[in-house]
Amino acid sequence: MQIRYDENSEQCKSPFGAVQAGAKVTFTVFCKDGVFVNRINVIIADDDGDSLVVSPLSYIDKRDGISRFCGSVRVDKPGLYWYRFEIDTELGIFFKRKSETDDYQLTVFSKAYRTPAEFKGGVIYHVFIDRFCKGDDPDIVPHGVAKKWDEPLTLRDPDGVYRANDFYGGNLQGVIDKLDYFKSLCVNVVYLSPIFESPSNHRYDTGDYLKIDSYLGTEDKFCELIEKAGGMGISIMLDGVFNHTGADSRYFNKFGNYDAVGAYQSEKSKYRDWYRFHGFDSYDSWWGVTVCPTVNKDAEGWRKLILHKGGVIKKWTGMGVKGWRLDVVDELPEKTVRDIRRAIKSVDPDATVIGEVWEDASNKISYGKRRHYLLGGELDGVMNYPFKDAILAYAKGGDVDAFCDAVKVICNHYPKRSLDCSMTLIGTHDTVRALNALADFDASALTKEERAQLRLDGVVLDDAKARLRLAATLQFMLPGIPSIYYGDEIAMQGYEDPLNRMPMAWDDADEDMLAFYRRLAAIRSAHKPQVTGDVDVFEKDGLLIVVRTARVKQLTVVANNFGECRPLGEYADSTDLLTGKKVFDLPPCSVAVFETRKA
Repeated sequence: MQIRYDENSEQCKSPFGAVQAGAKVTFTVFCKDGVFVNRINVIIADDDGDSLVVSPLSYIDKRDGISRFCGSVRVDKPGLYWYRFEIDTELGIFFKRKSETDDYQLTVFSKAYRTPAEFKGGVIYHVFIDRFCKGDDPDIVPHGVAKKWDEPLTLRDPDGVYRANDFYGGNLQGVIDKLDYFKSLCVNVVYLSPIFESPSNHRYDTGDYLKIDSYLGTEDKFCELIEKAGGMGISIMLDGVFNHTGADSRYFNKFGNYDAVGAYQSEKSKYRDWYRFHGFDSYDSWWGVTVCPTVNKDAEGWRKLILHKGGVIKKWTGMGVKGWRLDVVDELPEKTVRDIRRAIKSVDPDATVIGEVWEDASNKISYGKRRHYLLGGELDGVMNYPFKDAILAYAKGGDVDAFCDAVKVICNHYPKRSLDCSMTLIGTHDTVRALNALADFDASALTKEERAQLRLDGVVLDDAKARLRLAATLQFMLPGIPSIYYGDEIAMQGYEDPLNRMPMAWDDADEDMLAFYRRLAAIRSAHKPQVTGDVDVFEKDGLLIVVRTARVKQLTVVANNFGECRPLGEYADSTDLLTGKKVFDLPPCSVAVFETRKA
């Protein structure tokens, strides 16, 4: 039997997307003539599978042989819910579901859920601090190898082990020196990779949470950065690595480098219950990486250090940090996430809390437990990896409908207030650089050493740059806050970690790409109501259309990922905001942005 219901259409579900607890949700189902329908019920169950609501839809009318049934329900308690339609016909009872095995998802968030306006509509710039800019001569590196800016990366030490112990000297002064550069990209948030004392160049193995790594600068220098950036309308966001510490830390002290009795050294250490040991030299660590021993989040001493007065969150937030990105947030118990949020908001209610989640964060299951990141009380937003995957796949020639479906799923599942605080990205310190990911070149058969030496050039490079411009435009125009991974805006290259963490190529920047990014950022800045407004994505005549609407004004993105030129149709003879010129068609792998008015 022919039943039509589209969860992504307001014609079928209103309002679109996640809903506030207690709000009315209206469902409309369309049935084509052929079988008599006695009754249609919507059945809504909570996440445990218990039926919560069974509500009939009323027959409304029939047009062109299609009957319309409509009804409304309210769900008063925040949570994740699942719904289907039970259709009682003359031939028996049928069910309309999202798929043969899955019901439709309904996200219901708390009435009290608010997210800060601080970052919304802006641009984030992600600084991997050791590799960004050497503003002055740093202290002598206490361990590892100090390198010149143009020296090659260390891929492994002579014994074959990679220790991430080559340092290029990027520091806080370097970030201060580039504030005007950030401003030229309309950046309002600088997201710093970890800055606390650590033995590695990435600093995800924290040595002391209460100290700035001396190789980066002093606490006074950090305060100077916050003050000068704030004076230019730029906020600072820190990386909170709370799931694990370093083995070489004040708390674990495996190598005896600290003047404290660490958990590894003695069962009588005050830090011993922070960790879980299994014999003398065996302990829980993040994904088996022994330099990152996992913390017991119930340990009172750890909780005091992270959450209480004078502790990590309250110290740095109190100094003016406006946001925290929580590393591997799905490794943290939900109670811990809520406690971290409360600690941050108790100092600054307008500080933003973003979590590292690689999947759909609305229905994430971690360690067998459903997470409730976006219902209120946990995160303001997440790193939007599903958008990243959709953008890169489309820019490489992927299916238009697949892109639209992927975007609509996230927009439907996330509260808009969460989506507007989420990082829209196409590359990070954990992924292959966007330019390489988009290149029509398979480097998988090469060794890591060979990939380190590889540089795209010629037609392959030109094609990858065209795809990057397309991908970056979608990144800047989709919901959320575009997050530029340092160097992407100047077309830097690099494969997997650490090849994606090379020193910033200040002397070899692609000025055309930089100008393109600046133009994108300026368009976004000039149309803040639109880029924080409603979104629609659809296919038309083979082209991808993205429309951002606020009141009667719109930004319309038209993209062509085909290998041939496509006519612009109704958008022909319009002025492309990216070039300032009127356009009539779109060349292969290109994009245009138009200012339009709502019909």
